[in-house]
Amino acid sequence: MVGWIIAALILALLFALLGFTTIAKGFAAIAKVLFYIFLIIFIIVLVVSLL
Repeated sequence: MVGWIIAALILALLFALLGFTTIAKGFAAIAKVLFYIFLIIFIIVLVVSLL
């Protein structure tokens, strides 16, 4: 999942450099959502492993 986040960020940066700002915003939003999903899953796994 972290690989997907990094890939989406790299694509967002690439599209932003090429001038495709709408597509770059879309990829940045995808990376943001994936990051929050990853963070929630990570916290759940961390809490469960402590119990």
